[in-house]
Amino acid sequence: MMLRVYNETGGIGVYTKNIIKELLELDQDNDYILFYHDKKNLGSYAKYTNVREVFVNCSNKALWDQVAFPLAARREKIDLIFNPKFTIPLFTKAKCIMVTHGADWYIPPYSSVYGAIDTLYIKTFMPLYFRKCSFVSSVSDYSTDNFKRALPKYADKVKTIYFGPNEVFRKVDDIDELNRVKTQYNLPEKFFLSVIRYDEGTKNTRKNFGGMAKAVAKCKREGNLTHKWVVAGKNCHKYGEEHNIEAMGIKDDVIFPGLIPQADLPSFYSLASLYLYPTIIEAFPIPITEAMTCGCPIITSNSTGCDELGANVAFKVDPTSTEEIANAIVEVLGDDALRQEMMRKGLERSKIFSWKKCARETLDAFESVYRG
Repeated sequence: MMLRVYNETGGIGVYTKNIIKELLELDQDNDYILFYHDKKNLGSYAKYTNVREVFVNCSNKALWDQVAFPLAARREKIDLIFNPKFTIPLFTKAKCIMVTHGADWYIPPYSSVYGAIDTLYIKTFMPLYFRKCSFVSSVSDYSTDNFKRALPKYADKVKTIYFGPNEVFRKVDDIDELNRVKTQYNLPEKFFLSVIRYDEGTKNTRKNFGGMAKAVAKCKREGNLTHKWVVAGKNCHKYGEEHNIEAMGIKDDVIFPGLIPQADLPSFYSLASLYLYPTIIEAFPIPITEAMTCGCPIITSNSTGCDELGANVAFKVDPTSTEEIANAIVEVLGDDALRQEMMRKGLERSKIFSWKKCARETLDAFESVYRG
């Protein structure tokens, strides 16, 4: 396993750690060698007898991917390389599988979310990675379909394999646990929740904080804001500064508790009256599956992976429409029967998103590529 991304935060980091754990729990027949970019990760899976962990020392990401790692893989006589992100060593004799977490760079107008250099890199190298791979795992049909349109020559290599929320996510009914989390994070009695992230050095438009903030401000101006808005995630307070929520009149209505440990997030979802997530572009929005599993009603976008995952259980809006987002907030918060129905449908749909199922299908791909 090619694990330069092991310490990444956000969706790719979540995916990486969960797929490793589930694969190792499922498969005791094959030997796994985990190649790290960070020496501190050594020993993370020492309890597994069919695992060996190797540190590959190279600070430059491109050189690690294309020189240092493939040399280490050759020394270890690797049969199959798996990368939970979208790069693969181009000059290796081993068979390769990679995971794609979205085809945004090929989809106008979403390609404008990325810088020119990033887009040029992807459009230059992604076709080479697809050509080299024997199989490409894609996290959603939305992502799969767009890659097939963008790179039709390699369409037969791409298959959707859903994943799901971490096993810690479930509806929390324990009053003591809910009160502990409410007290520890000073949460208000009534709130709706967004779990997003702030990426330093990027345009930071994907998560649509500005659109959500305008909708919350509209609700307040019209006297319809009955709940506080909790925005969880590392450095998310910077969104508030950039969008000047004080001038918008909602500074006292928005709470930024920071990055929340996964162990406490189920209580956040369980305490929240709704989950607000009308983001601009997502391939596989993990928080939607987390909210479903915890029985939290969801407002999300009527496009991209949000539309696919939300299916018929979420209240969907145009993420560019302040009025639609605001009206959805008012409608869902004001209708207990609607919220209960959304919760019921969400809990039922959440059953299709499973890490065990993802690991089984991924292992099937390993075996098929190796035998082929």
